[in-house]
Amino acid sequence: MTAAERAGRANRTDQPQNSRDDVRLVVADLDGTLLHGGATFEERYITDRSVETIERLHDAGYLFAIATARPVSTGLAFADRLPADAVIYLNGALIDFDPAHSDFDLLTGARPAAEGHLEKIGFPSSRACEVCRGFLRELPGLKVGIVMDDVRYTNFDVSVYWKTQTWRLTDFADGDVPDGIADKIIVFPDAEQWKALETLVPDDFDVHISEGTMWMLMSPLANKEHALRIVCGRLGVPLAQTVAFGDDVIDIAMMREAGLGVAVANANPDVLAIADETCPANDDDGVARWIEERLLSGTRD
Repeated sequence: MTAAERAGRANRTDQPQNSRDDVRLVVADLDGTLLHGGATFEERYITDRSVETIERLHDAGYLFAIATARPVSTGLAFADRLPADAVIYLNGALIDFDPAHSDFDLLTGARPAAEGHLEKIGFPSSRACEVCRGFLRELPGLKVGIVMDDVRYTNFDVSVYWKTQTWRLTDFADGDVPDGIADKIIVFPDAEQWKALETLVPDDFDVHISEGTMWMLMSPLANKEHALRIVCGRLGVPLAQTVAFGDDVIDIAMMREAGLGVAVANANPDVLAIADETCPANDDDGVARWIEERLLSGTRD
């Protein structure tokens, strides 16, 4: 069944009476929302219950999309387990519109993608290097890096934060980082560096802060809410007929943009404050439980 056919099926009047007839697309964040927690970033996981529930959701005619801050290297494994109609990586810097036919090489530019398969929203790597050098002139001890094609070009050892991600040590000198379209600049400021860093961010970047520690400088158009609008346009789904699940402040704009914003119970207080509804926590399979109760109740044979 094609995405268009599923969209039409989800809008039919013969859906179960206790389903939400106004929902056609479900969008879920990964970390802290759909994934269970773990002692390390790499130990976070998705349960069989969540996978099976989303498969049932898809089979019932609803569309499903992932919206994550994760890069391809750590997000693709989850996309491969789920029947996704679109995957938003890197908070919107990369959108995959054909996840069933995607692999790591295609998503990171090593193999060309067909027209319309991907949308990439970023900025020249030369501009990213210029910004990083400017930060370091003012804050010499700052930990900073550039993410491009799933490689992290950094002035620090990224294994402190992630054990499996590819990285290259650099001082951001001309020619040290390959030419290309960078996805984002990442910064891990110490507490005493926050205020100074705020004054140094150029006007052509937006700042997103993930889990209260990592600053992400991105194109103003690379965000989850803009990506949601793009996905809805491609799938032919009005924003009013979407439900978005999230837990972190970076999810707030997407949840407000959606027809219904649902926070998991473990969400940041600011997220809970703006949510239309709350579901159980991520470690209690809250997204799956909401889907089962609100969209799939009565559909199991």
